[in-house]
Order: sequence, then structure tokens, then C-alpha cells
Amino acid sequence: QVQLVESGGGSVQPGGSLRLSCAAARVTFSVYIMEWHRQAPGKQRELVARITTSGITDYVDSVKGRFTISRDNAKKTAYLQMNSLKPEDTAVYYCNLNIRGTAANYWGQGTQVTVSS
Repeated sequence: QVQLVESGGGSVQPGGSLRLSCAAARVTFSVYIMEWHRQAPGKQRELVARITTSGITDYVDSVKGRFTISRDNAKKTAYLQMNSLKPEDTAVYYCNLNIRGTAANYWGQGTQVTVSS
């Protein structure tokens, strides 16, 4: 059973920073695309950032220049560095591992990020 454990969420003031981590277990981490999604209250879950197996990254427009996704295959861990946080970044953040074109699609339990003054 694949296991994903997120950490690093919390409360921060606008302009602050947080780093989320997603540690994977029981999986060959390096072969998976890794994504961070978020879901704000009353809104649909949205893809925030993606990093491919070769390290190519992509971001939703609203976080470009502020968030950075990375991965450490040796540690089976992915990260989301979030800087210049805004109240609209408040959401539950989920990590996702997947392989396109297959049924391999795994989610973490989510970690709350709250940006408020």
C-alpha cells in the first residue's frame, strides 16, 4: 500500500513563507510524476504545481514566481516552497503521485495552510 504523508502546513501572515513536504513510502518514487493540489472552502480542488520524473516543472498562473516545487528521489520526498503567501492561498494542500496513462494515482491526507493577518 502506497503511503504519502504531508507535513509543513500551518498558519502564517500575508507575505510569509511555508515549505510543505510529502514523504512517500512503499513506492518507486522516481518513476512518478509528483503534483501538489489545493482545495479552498467551497471551491474545487486545483492543480498548483507539477514536477515530472525528469524534473520539468509547471505551475498554475496564480503561484508562478512565488512557489517552487522540487523532489528528492533518494529521500522519496517532494517539496513545495511557498513564498509571498497571500490570503487566497489558504486551502488544504494535497500531494499526488501518478503515472500518466495508468491507474497509478495516489493522494496524501492533506495539510492545512492558512494565510491571515
